Amino acid sequence: MKIERPELMAYILIVVGLLLLVFTFIMAFLMLTSVVSIGTSMDLSRALGEILGPIAEALIKIMFLGVMGWTGSIATMRGIQLYKEAKPEVQPSKPEEKLPEKP
Repeated sequence: MKIERPELMAYILIVVGLLLLVFTFIMAFLMLTSVVSIGTSMDLSRALGEILGPIAEALIKIMFLGVMGWTGSIATMRGIQLYKEAKPEVQPSKPEEKLPEKP
């Protein structure tokens, strides 16, 4: 069985896309489990100053994970499309016609 070049590229795209998706989910899980508590303060301006840094950092991480997940899903989808186009279609065999038996 010889693998054609488009089929090989399809396999590579599928594997890269799936690796990106798995890596994204692992990073999201690790980020979820490492949630730090937010300190409280009676002074509103001090509390906002302390909380804006972690919020900005979390938003940057969320955007990064979103782009990685989006890229991984597109790569996987394109790999599957390329695989379907590269694979030769199997022609269904015609059922043999039965001749009537002679009495």
